Amino acid sequence: MKLSSFNFNLPKDAIAEYPSKNRDESRLMVVNRQTGKIEHKVFKDLLKYFGEDDVMILNNTKVFPARLFGLKEKTGAKIEVFLLRELNREALLWDVLVDPARKIRVGNKLYFGENDELIAEVVDNTTSRGRTIRFLFDGPYEKFKKILYGMGETPLPKYIKRKAEPLDEERYQTVFAKNEGSVAAPTAGLHFSRELLKKLEIKGVNFAEVTLHIGLGTFRTIDVEDLSKHKMDAEQIEISEKSVKIVNEAKVAGKRICAVGTTSMRTIESAITSNGMLKPYHGWTNLFVHPPYNFHIANAMVTNFHLPKSSLLIMAAAFGGYDLVMKAYEQAIKEKYKFFSYGDSMLII
Repeated sequence: MKLSSFNFNLPKDAIAEYPSKNRDESRLMVVNRQTGKIEHKVFKDLLKYFGEDDVMILNNTKVFPARLFGLKEKTGAKIEVFLLRELNREALLWDVLVDPARKIRVGNKLYFGENDELIAEVVDNTTSRGRTIRFLFDGPYEKFKKILYGMGETPLPKYIKRKAEPLDEERYQTVFAKNEGSVAAPTAGLHFSRELLKKLEIKGVNFAEVTLHIGLGTFRTIDVEDLSKHKMDAEQIEISEKSVKIVNEAKVAGKRICAVGTTSMRTIESAITSNGMLKPYHGWTNLFVHPPYNFHIANAMVTNFHLPKSSLLIMAAAFGGYDLVMKAYEQAIKEKYKFFSYGDSMLII
């Protein structure tokens, strides 16, 4: 399939600037692959579609406050630094994006905080936009991390045009977030409230947690028309023995297994045995799922409404069927569903 097949006109006001008042009261579109039926529900209606010994696969990654604002030495130019990943804890080395990138060179120093509490030096130009920086800090690591995170903002995607607010610290994080390492939230999971999780548990639904630390690769634009030529940035994943056991038992029993979000789906599809079962894994994945694709584990999926020509939309179409998913998106625009990170959701069964 071609990238242009996944283009559509998305009204600007369709991108949600804020989350719904309550997590589980966002809208839910239910798309049935067998019948082609599309229904309009509320997210907490998810309860109706799952029962005893069904499984939900949750990405338990935790977002850290990755966006910093600083000043360049001498010129005092304002610089935005987006922390991507910690490279070396002892040396305080980080991979970052800087904006505007053209003003930053190797050897430049960057100052953060009203009293320059943190200083960083650019040590490498890794890509046209990316850099490696070393923080210059004398003191215990815990103190450094506390200062760094105290300065950082919740890394709302650029598509959300407002500045991060206190409410985002809680709402741009799933209620089951545990393992810190993401620069973006696994947004399908944002709709789950603690109450809804408890109700699902009471119904006998089992939860299998996996981890995929979301980097910018998930959101990087696709620049090639031939999808087979697109290369995803690698992201770190982890699947425990415990989660493997829960998932494989449900698969053998023919139960409904739901991947909550594209990140959960990519994680499990990156760790498949030769006979199509899930296996424990700790490492990296650069899997890019696009039609046609044979899914091995999940037979249901919760996902948000994504932007045109995004890898996330392309995966949803691979799972739900291209024609049906694009028809669902047409309806979503017509019915004024909200798109992207804080938007509404879709259950594909």
